Amino acid sequence: MNVPQNLKYTEDHEWVNLDGNIAIVGITDFAQGELGDIVFIEIETEGEELAIGEVFGTIEAVKTVSDLFLPVDAKILEVNSAILDNPELVNSDPFGEGWLVKIELKDASSLDTLLTSEKYEELIA
Repeated sequence: MNVPQNLKYTEDHEWVNLDGNIAIVGITDFAQGELGDIVFIEIETEGEELAIGEVFGTIEAVKTVSDLFLPVDAKILEVNSAILDNPELVNSDPFGEGWLVKIELKDASSLDTLLTSEKYEELIA
């Protein structure tokens, strides 16, 4: 199970890669493994400001559909167009080409709710 040390995580199995006030969000290797083959991703919240925990899209696998929850208070700046055409990128490269959205943080203190890689590893153990 791949859990990069430089990322922050949520209990809903999303990861956050922070760079200043901008962050990239995706789902973890654990999450994509639990979902199975991902066949469709819908994210129609580009340009919207959402609060921590709000649904920003859905991800559909062969057997299930799951909501995607925003890990911090933020504005959705960009949706990764590559995953809309090739949702299997989330399975093959969840921490790279399979990222979901780029966001702008509204309140840096919401980062305090995120897990370190060590805490996330404990959660999924």
